[in-house]
Amino acid sequence: MPGAHLPRGRHWREPCPRQNAGWGTRIPPAPAYPSVVASQKPVGTITRGTTGPNRLRRVDRWLAGPQAWRLRRRTDVPVVVDLGFGDSPVTALELHERLRRVRGDVEVVGVEIDPERVAAARTLERPGLTFRPGGFEVPLDGTDRPTLVRAFNVLRQYDEDQVEGAWSLVRARLAPDGLLVDGTCDELGRRSSWVAVDVDGPQTLTISVRLAGLRLPSEVAERLPKALIHRNVPGEGIHDLLQSLDRAWLHAAPHGAYGVRQRYLAAAHAVRAQGWPVVGGPSRWRLGEITVAWSAVRPRG
Repeated sequence: MPGAHLPRGRHWREPCPRQNAGWGTRIPPAPAYPSVVASQKPVGTITRGTTGPNRLRRVDRWLAGPQAWRLRRRTDVPVVVDLGFGDSPVTALELHERLRRVRGDVEVVGVEIDPERVAAARTLERPGLTFRPGGFEVPLDGTDRPTLVRAFNVLRQYDEDQVEGAWSLVRARLAPDGLLVDGTCDELGRRSSWVAVDVDGPQTLTISVRLAGLRLPSEVAERLPKALIHRNVPGEGIHDLLQSLDRAWLHAAPHGAYGVRQRYLAAAHAVRAQGWPVVGGPSRWRLGEITVAWSAVRPRG
């Protein structure tokens, strides 16, 4: 396969047992050993694939910030997968550039189920950046396991009941400290949200918005991940969170005299004081970003 990596003899241990997601046959169970995946038929369907430069800057900033330790602590070369890079490989190139500042030897693999998109992207391959066909089975060479898998605006085009199965497939492929980031954003990347999923399951939800011109934090509702976008109704945790953020934002209006960042900082402090399990602190809030534990927003019932 052109541009394929040679196996590097990474340390690998047998994956933990996985729960059956109950999907039927649309996304089958992951194979027992990662070395089988490279020859497996891609799992998933071709989506619209629309993308654009700098659209994923918010999640990339989070990966290169609070999650950078996952790359730094690896004793071998870390592999990062851009899953479903779409009809343009620009976001994979940007991801490679941004993560190289954290770990110079990082290898980014762009994975896309449409072979024509892969063929076009391969003209831009370079050391540390390759492209290959595939889907949620995350095809890598030999026993390679990804440290990070970024899947943005992919599951948004699937049914809600397919999310858990897709998560399970990718989780089975992750390195022991690996992370899947499943998220959605608008066309310009000004409103974005994502779920962080590790080998044990979903851990956090992050909401990141452009503060300039922000009317209400709940404007991000139409860009929630697929697991939550239909849950923004009374009685659900995500609805309660967005309502709390809106009230705190409105109450913090006087802080706007000192700038929109000070207003958002005051709102985030207020939400945490109300008992929401906020992860992180002011350094992230200043960016228009707030992260909460998944337990607070996971779908009910």
